[in-house]
Amino acid sequence: MDKNKINRINELARLAKERELTVEEKEEQMQLRKKYITAYRESLRNQLHSIKVVDNQGNDITPHKLKEAKRKGNLH
Repeated sequence: MDKNKINRINELARLAKERELTVEEKEEQMQLRKKYITAYRESLRNQLHSIKVVDNQGNDITPHKLKEAKRKGNLH
């Protein structure tokens, strides 16, 4: 998510503390938050796909469930 959208989310949050948001502002805030959460989840999934768990002896001990999710290309 680009910096301008994050700044807008923060601006709307500040406005909401000062006064009640208009219907349009509330809708915009809701849509921006949904996009932010979607982007955050996708980023987390990408990080999880790159994880490999290794013990002290260098053996791959990545949980089977994570290996399967990586192989299938989905993490839920």
